[in-house]
Amino acid sequence: MKLFERPWSVKGTLFVCLLPAGIGLMALAWMVHGYLLDRMSRDFVEERLKDEVAFLEHQIRKTDGKVDLLNTGDYFQDVFHHAFAIQSPSQTLVLPISWKPLLIPFLGNEVSGTIRVQGKTTAEAPSDVLAYRKALSVSGMPIVIIVAEDFGALKHSQMELHVWTAVISIVLILMLIVVIWLGISLAMRPVTKIKRDLASLQSGQINRIDMQAPEEFAPLVKQLNQLMDSLDQRLEKSRDAMANLSHSIKTPIAAVRQVLENTDRPLDCALRKQLAERLDGIDTQLEAELRRSRFAGPQVGMSADPLKQARDLLWMLGRLYPDKSFELSSTLPEGCRWAIEEHDLNEIIGNLLDNAGKWSTNYVELSLAQSAGVPQIIVTDDGPGVQKTELAMLGTRGLRLDEQTPGHGLGLAIVREIVGRYDGNLSFSMSGHRGLKVCVNL
Repeated sequence: MKLFERPWSVKGTLFVCLLPAGIGLMALAWMVHGYLLDRMSRDFVEERLKDEVAFLEHQIRKTDGKVDLLNTGDYFQDVFHHAFAIQSPSQTLVLPISWKPLLIPFLGNEVSGTIRVQGKTTAEAPSDVLAYRKALSVSGMPIVIIVAEDFGALKHSQMELHVWTAVISIVLILMLIVVIWLGISLAMRPVTKIKRDLASLQSGQINRIDMQAPEEFAPLVKQLNQLMDSLDQRLEKSRDAMANLSHSIKTPIAAVRQVLENTDRPLDCALRKQLAERLDGIDTQLEAELRRSRFAGPQVGMSADPLKQARDLLWMLGRLYPDKSFELSSTLPEGCRWAIEEHDLNEIIGNLLDNAGKWSTNYVELSLAQSAGVPQIIVTDDGPGVQKTELAMLGTRGLRLDEQTPGHGLGLAIVREIVGRYDGNLSFSMSGHRGLKVCVNL
């Protein structure tokens, strides 16, 4: 069973993911706040109790252990708001009196330090008390001092603060929801714009998507525009092919039909040869246009293995030209792939090797390399080569007659056209063996 029956929107997915995370973090912060508040309150009260015990110790030592001479009374309770108990061999003093049943048991306790009392129900005394006990000796007399505070009242005040913190947290969560929604809406504006552009593209109001997009969407927009460029090129190529075919074979077909419809003229050998030549011309033209129609051009996600295809082509041409040697040199690692459609790469390498095989004397060398991400194909032969003044004319579309004759004609024109679709360049030069060197950079 699938987790989601239908795809969610990006905005909804982000909101569903971010909102619980924000609420969870806010709740965690609230719990940590409660823990830290409780810890800080306890530490603060303990320090105050220690200071007040030290104050009482100082007063007792000033009176040389005479507890009845202590000047505490209402002043001590009004200033410190704490209860205390003092025990000497001659007297026990507990203030306020209502705390006496709670503190008397700890006077005889031998444990000194912080004491926490919870759950005891004593009349007019709190049920949650934090106290500090210290035993000392003054002039040889053992004296015990205990200072205590109603920790429950402090916790009640602390809880009020914690509740107000929760209220503020809820307000912050509501503000967080608004901020998250606004942030997602602002972040998704480019997607909304692309959606509008696609609708305008479909209706014919625009012919390309605006390239001014955030860096995350720029590759998508670029690939969409390249796809539309490729479709336009294919449409233009198909129209050109139809126009070329119509123009090129109209006259030969009319001539053949005229000969066949003329019953007064016998079909002798010379006439049959002329008809065959006309039909061969039509066939050559059809083959050229069909090969052009198969050019794919740059396609998203398409790639080819240059080493595998090169070896297959070299094997095939080695049998087509058995008296010539076809060699491969490459710096590419095994499994390397180029971003080019397989049929296009076959057309480039196949045409270059076929032309080199026709004109070479003994051998043809194919070199494959890649520099800075740019694929490079080099084909050299040891044939007669081409005049330097004619190098620039090789493979031009204007040489229509050469496309129908053996040699560097139709094949190189096809290669130039394919390379142009990949924004590459095709160059010709004389090799060191007086042959032709063809270099293709895609």
